Amino acid sequence: MPNLLQLQNRLGCQFRDEQLLLLALTHPSIAHENGEPTPHNQRLEFLGDAVLQLILTEKLFALFPAFDEGQLSKSRAKLVNGEALAEFGRALELGQYLVLSRGEDLNGGRDRSSTLADAFEAVVGAIFLDAGLTAARDFILREFDPAISELDALPEIENPKGELQELLQARSSTAPEYVIVSATGPDHDRLFECTVHHGGIELARGSGRSKKAAESDAALAALQKLREAPAA
Repeated sequence: MPNLLQLQNRLGCQFRDEQLLLLALTHPSIAHENGEPTPHNQRLEFLGDAVLQLILTEKLFALFPAFDEGQLSKSRAKLVNGEALAEFGRALELGQYLVLSRGEDLNGGRDRSSTLADAFEAVVGAIFLDAGLTAARDFILREFDPAISELDALPEIENPKGELQELLQARSSTAPEYVIVSATGPDHDRLFECTVHHGGIELARGSGRSKKAAESDAALAALQKLREAPAA
């Protein structure tokens, strides 16, 4: 049996029903080992995932009022991908408290990323059931606060020109136009400067070692400018 009191101190949560916490730590391999139906943490994992999504979406929605749906989704994905959740599990040392089958334990289950991520979500679900949404929110934000504070003001954009066109087409059918305004330096080391325009208005400028890079840089600058502008 894991030391549930010690874990509760780590979590900063005292459970009224410790069996919920024990269930959150119980890996599905236990059912296979016993050869009969045995409660394990998958249902709590399902619940915890939904609670995490709600609380973090609410937090990001309030923290980044200029972000659109796509930006909010990307920011949330950085926080709740499997490896990120596994690291939260490791930080809490959940591995030492897991209830695993002998085979799973011998095969490194206590440090397996997928197992730790699932257990972390299950613990969130257990806290929610035991103490309610406020307690779950307090726990989640306490654990995630450092990661949230490290989020970029503008999430990584893989296709700045495409995202700029999508943003502008929501306002007008006119596509953005890119103009290379200068090219300096020797042929083997050129630096291009580009402007991007919409509706006859210059939105931003960018530069790069190729025309394509300069256009992308200009598009990124325009996105930054447009998303930081107060809504009309």
